[in-house]
Amino acid sequence: MPNLALTRRTTLLAGAALGAAALVTGCSDDSGTPPPDRTPAADHLRAAAARDSTGLLARYDATLAAHPALQGRLRPLRSEVARHAEAFGTKSVPAAPSAPPGKSRPPVPKDEKAARTALAEAERHLADARTRTLRTAPPGLARLLASVAAAGTAHAYLLTEQA
Repeated sequence: MPNLALTRRTTLLAGAALGAAALVTGCSDDSGTPPPDRTPAADHLRAAAARDSTGLLARYDATLAAHPALQGRLRPLRSEVARHAEAFGTKSVPAAPSAPPGKSRPPVPKDEKAARTALAEAERHLADARTRTLRTAPPGLARLLASVAAAGTAHAYLLTEQA
């Protein structure tokens, strides 16, 4: 039933994109210019989102180090997470998995399926947290958070989908 899997994936990704689009249009005003997103509260939300993305990136890197056979499946998702960290303001995001000297990696299950499931849980948890912050975020940042949360939900689905 390969067509069923493709249909489910397509439906999920389309739904996530439509949901993000609905949030984007719902967060704008009629003046044509978004309100400034540079307030101390917005800067705090943006910095927290950057830290969260960087932490998720470290989980991907640890998983890739523990399970090199997952490279083909995880690298595209890891690249997206790196772009999310940059979008939130992280200055230097490694293009490839790395472990900075002196930093320990997050724990990774020894079983590949369990490792993917752990990454999916991290993606879901972060997507849910980002969705909860939408009400307090200024419009521009809310659009970015909504988009990244939708991507995280899609990542979680793709991580748990059978290869």
